[in-house]
Amino acid sequence: AFNGDLKLYEKVLLLCEFPFTLFRKASIPIPCEGYYNRGFIALSMALSPLWFAFYLLGHEINLFSKSLILYFMIYWAIAIVIGASILRLAPGGEGNMSMVAAAPVALYGFVMAATWIDYIADHLVSLLDFIGIVLHIPGTIMGLTVLAWGNSMGDLSANMTMARKGLGNMAMTACFAGPVFNILMGLGLGFSSLEAQTHKQDAAVSLSAPIVTGFIFVLINCGAILVTGTMVGKGRIEPYYGYIALALYTIYVVTSITLELT
Repeated sequence: AFNGDLKLYEKVLLLCEFPFTLFRKASIPIPCEGYYNRGFIALSMALSPLWFAFYLLGHEINLFSKSLILYFMIYWAIAIVIGASILRLAPGGEGNMSMVAAAPVALYGFVMAATWIDYIADHLVSLLDFIGIVLHIPGTIMGLTVLAWGNSMGDLSANMTMARKGLGNMAMTACFAGPVFNILMGLGLGFSSLEAQTHKQDAAVSLSAPIVTGFIFVLINCGAILVTGTMVGKGRIEPYYGYIALALYTIYVVTSITLELT
């Protein structure tokens, strides 16, 4: 049943989204408290190899080929056995799996969730490219506005929630740890994947004006944090730094768009 507060178009969107949401949840085992359901964890564990095989097809790896089908069948059989074991041995009802059993399942679920994120992100980029072509908007502008905002909404919501609960240090750390992870792991895995596909150790990279501008504003922001946190705040970042950060981001976006259009 629908929530009575939902509007008609929201109900229609939920109906359209339901098959994808169901298959996504049925391929990502989540043994965490609050999401624990023994039967669904067992089902998602058994079905996850099918999703992983479909995901790898987009990376030109066919697990159903003659050379790889045996490995896929072994992988699928192991997943089914683990799923059956969870269904038989894991606690039901209000109980939770032990940490020893839940940790590896959660780690596996994290890997499956990462494949979904990569799959959706890849198609989102393709959609943005299509919109940019139709509307004659440069891809760089789409990336530094719509795509950047969309990718950051989850982190923004989580960090704001932590800050409001008094976990300021954790929120501040997450603000930096997330981009560092995305840059280092994204570039590292991206270039490694490119080398594996092209078999070339060298790849030409050009730094556009918006990218160089982004580097400059990152350095300015880091300097502003150090100044306000160490020299002015004596180890405490004052609230007015938030206005400085918002002003720097606004100037960055305007500057990048101006450089791109000129």
